[in-house]
Amino acid sequence: MAVTIRPLSPGDRAVWETMFQAYAAFYKTKIPDGGFDAVWGWIFDPANDFWCDLAVGESGKVVGFTQYQLMHRSLGGTMVCYLSDLYVDPDVRGAGAGRALIDHVLKVAKAKGLPGVRWLTQEFNYPARTLYDSYAPRTDFILYNVPC
Repeated sequence: MAVTIRPLSPGDRAVWETMFQAYAAFYKTKIPDGGFDAVWGWIFDPANDFWCDLAVGESGKVVGFTQYQLMHRSLGGTMVCYLSDLYVDPDVRGAGAGRALIDHVLKVAKAKGLPGVRWLTQEFNYPARTLYDSYAPRTDFILYNVPC
């Protein structure tokens, strides 16, 4: 599948919200009240190093998105790119949109002089992990998430 990657624009709010909600549902989480507005604000705030790009299919339909940001890496004394969200419409998964989005983020990170891109996924997300494993082996780190 040929896709074009382009930045999210203000006119994309409805399609972005729909896909972001589907992404949250996949991970069995709920975006809290005000969450859409907060993330939308981060994306369009030039002082915030948080970006969103869309994968657009040949028909012009948006088929996926990625959101990524700068992250401090204290052990490296540098910044890295953290790919926080990646979603592809289930109807086109496995056709190349996810790879195109990851490749795009890698190019952006390289252009910014960053040493790498990091991301997390859940253990059960086997189809995505097959794609991710084609980039690098998984690490042995375990995530803890403690509410406060």
